Amino acid sequence: MRSMKIGSRLALALVILPLTGAADPAAAPDFGANLERFAYPWPVQTMTFDVVGQPATMAFMDVAPARPNGRSVVLLHGKNFCGATWESTVRALTDSGYRVLVPDQIGFCKSAKPRAAQYSFEMLASFTQRLMQSRGITRASVVGHSMGGMLAMRFAIMYPAAVERLVLVNPLGLKDRSEEGLPYVDVDTLWAGERKTSYASIKAYQQLNYYHGTWKPAYDRWVWMLAGMYQGSGRDTVALAQAKTSEMIKTQAVAHELYRIKPPTTLIVGTLDKTAFGRAQTPPGLRQFLQAIPVVAGEAVKQMPNATLIRLDGLGHSPQVEDPARFERTLLTTLAPRR
Repeated sequence: MRSMKIGSRLALALVILPLTGAADPAAAPDFGANLERFAYPWPVQTMTFDVVGQPATMAFMDVAPARPNGRSVVLLHGKNFCGATWESTVRALTDSGYRVLVPDQIGFCKSAKPRAAQYSFEMLASFTQRLMQSRGITRASVVGHSMGGMLAMRFAIMYPAAVERLVLVNPLGLKDRSEEGLPYVDVDTLWAGERKTSYASIKAYQQLNYYHGTWKPAYDRWVWMLAGMYQGSGRDTVALAQAKTSEMIKTQAVAHELYRIKPPTTLIVGTLDKTAFGRAQTPPGLRQFLQAIPVVAGEAVKQMPNATLIRLDGLGHSPQVEDPARFERTLLTTLAPRR
């Protein structure tokens, strides 16, 4: 395990660039395939795992509070997000006394993207559990957003004793999209599509699906972060990892196992979220049957043994980005010990 250097003058300059809102998508900075030149808000460390016989490093932040309350939270990012996207949430949690562990999953962001990897939620969950153990965390509240919510559900099924409370923020995986007409798309086809990724394509997708047609300058930082992984010599590696993890989401549904989620669970769902995984790959005549997350959440929560649903009216897929203060109040209330 080793620390990674962050906060260099170059990295800080590149982080500032997205905040200025450069107009030309072609001008996206090259942050590196593992975001080597994108600064995270806290020191980044790594833990090494073997993946198909090769070492692969998993990046993470382990943020300690000034006044510990004795409890820990693990934050799991979505497919189009990174650990850094949780920055405001981490600050709110640590200010309230929580220790916060924030991994970048293998295949994403600052973590390795091994070409030979066969991605599975079980693999990612097992790595997360081993990371927790290595940091001396035996039990924590697990908060997963988007694809991270799908991973959090798998984690809770595999390691229920390690989960104090499960919080799912606009999670994927509440519905098996194959039942709505989403066909299988092979990795090579997905890979070809991922190679076309740009600042413009990322922003257009997020504006339509995540932010219900609106846009704030604060969102640009996270779009540039993603686009910056595709700019240099590692572009092909990033695209392949994204293609493989898209196949993982499609082929490894958790929706049929919601009854196996035993820890106390809270779904926090922005009601304006238009996300329905696989819409672009679904035949046009069937797309109308793809129900967005807010629609399927109500039925899904009934299938979980100990779950409640909180709807955030007027917010979309990423409430922690769109309205951090409102989201953080909701999360802290959810995590507060029951009396």
